[in-house]
Amino acid sequence: MLASPLSAAPDFPELTGRVVDNADLLGPAEEAALAAKLESFETTTQRQFVVATVPSLQGYEISDYGYQLGRAWGIGDAERNDGVLLLVAPQERKVRIEVGYGLEPYLTDAMSSMIIRDRITPRFRDGDMAGGIVAGTDAIITQLQLPPEEAMRIAAEAKPKPAKGGGFSFGTIIWLGFLFFF
Repeated sequence: MLASPLSAAPDFPELTGRVVDNADLLGPAEEAALAAKLESFETTTQRQFVVATVPSLQGYEISDYGYQLGRAWGIGDAERNDGVLLLVAPQERKVRIEVGYGLEPYLTDAMSSMIIRDRITPRFRDGDMAGGIVAGTDAIITQLQLPPEEAMRIAAEAKPKPAKGGGFSFGTIIWLGFLFFF
């Protein structure tokens, strides 16, 4: 009998620094520059930010894997819950930004989605994995270094991408149909 992903914990890589590149997407110079940038961010803001690449999500959804990885590694201050994890899984072609609850007013799900959509994936599509990781990291750092009021305003203005075609989603159409007929 095969074990399902839900019955066993994922096999996480060891936290070896601010950049854990187990999928080998970064060259040594890129990894060192990224680690230095993350160290400087931590020094100036007291917030931990880790970039991780994994060869595979081991059958897990990236949201589950990322959440569990962040908890296993203990990213961020336990009281402030202010850690950030940029997770890239090239085999599944997935990217996720995990944000501790203490930073959610400044880096919302919609803002994270915009960073992935506008900064990271265009470079990934062009075959520039390192460039996408660096661009995403820079966007996150820029957002989190803003004054709190400005960061909250920008995050609140972030809009998720509308449904394809710019019209109503399928669920909205069904709901409108239900209201119309009943």
